Amino acid sequence: MEADFRERLDDILLQFSRDRENLIPILQEVQQGFGYLPEETMQKIADFLRLSNSTVYSVGTFYTQFKMTPSGKRVVRVCRGTACHVRGGARVLREVQKRLGIKPGETTEDWEYTLETVACIGACALAPTMTVDKETHGKMTTRKVAEVFGDRAKEG
Repeated sequence: MEADFRERLDDILLQFSRDRENLIPILQEVQQGFGYLPEETMQKIADFLRLSNSTVYSVGTFYTQFKMTPSGKRVVRVCRGTACHVRGGARVLREVQKRLGIKPGETTEDWEYTLETVACIGACALAPTMTVDKETHGKMTTRKVAEVFGDRAKEG
């Protein structure tokens, strides 16, 4: 583990006591600080809380809020909820996949975008919806997907 990385993790851990109930808050802080849960952090967190590595890893992989791999600079979430599904969410997802050249759970080669699907964005009146980072795009069509991503189209 490189020194800067180790220092950043140490700074996070110093904010907490060694109580096992701090596991999720620590994982949340690590995720916020690094953008994901680097494998190298899991053992150090386990040691800090006096837990097994498998316990820390189990919690980190159980909750969908935690990512075990780095995300792109921008995270695209396409809603697959009922309202979005009924109003063409599958077409929107296919167009996003085509534009970015990736499937849900993947990141573009340039690390610009990560694509995810979610059960509900909470904007059903705007269905079908997607978000790019914290910006919600509603009443999506394949044309609107093209507008959001500009000329970005995966070759091939």
